[in-house]
Amino acid sequence: MSAESPRQLVITGIREQARDIRSFDLIPRDRSSVAFKPGQVAILRVRNEEPAYFAFASSPEDAELEFLVKRTIGPSNALFQMTEGDTAELVGVAGNGFDLDAQAGRDLVFVAMGTGVAPLRSVLRCVVNRRERFGQLVVLYGARTPDEFCYRDEMDDWENAGVELRRVISRPDGHDWSGRTGYVQSLLDHVLPDLKSPVALVCGSREMIAQTKDRLQQMGFPAEDILTNY
Repeated sequence: MSAESPRQLVITGIREQARDIRSFDLIPRDRSSVAFKPGQVAILRVRNEEPAYFAFASSPEDAELEFLVKRTIGPSNALFQMTEGDTAELVGVAGNGFDLDAQAGRDLVFVAMGTGVAPLRSVLRCVVNRRERFGQLVVLYGARTPDEFCYRDEMDDWENAGVELRRVISRPDGHDWSGRTGYVQSLLDHVLPDLKSPVALVCGSREMIAQTKDRLQQMGFPAEDILTNY
């Protein structure tokens, strides 16, 4: 965690992203920049709640800080209910993040579930701006239902930038969905054999991360090429 003094952030924009999920744009009240690496998380204090972790969904180069927030309980729900002009306090920055310089020349396989797409979007925004430095870019994104995918309005831009996007849902009953079903780990079998020098960037629940690691290692993937943001 960084040792900076707490800083006031002002909400400048809110967008509905998926069912019970919103993205929030914030900027420091003093308009200064916030230093972080793609994949790191912010420690935010919202109202009278205890500080909580929210992954940066924005690139360090973006003008505003962006976070995906799900309507749950505690700090996440408190932030979800806020409106433009409200403030939150940035207590610090935590997590390892992803060292993109170390992955130059590699094929990047992003594996995300649910709001775990937030830190991978942070990475993706950096990588797309440096497209020539990396090999193939593959995004494997899983959700329970089609209306729980975030950043659907950006997906065409991702694909136009050369990103191969594959989505899967785990609860297809009652939904108009013609794509793949199951868990996001199941998509790995259809992608990895075609890549020459892949490295996996994995974000999601602890259970999903553990299952994805197991699946990759069963496929002969070196442990050092499976990266998580914490």
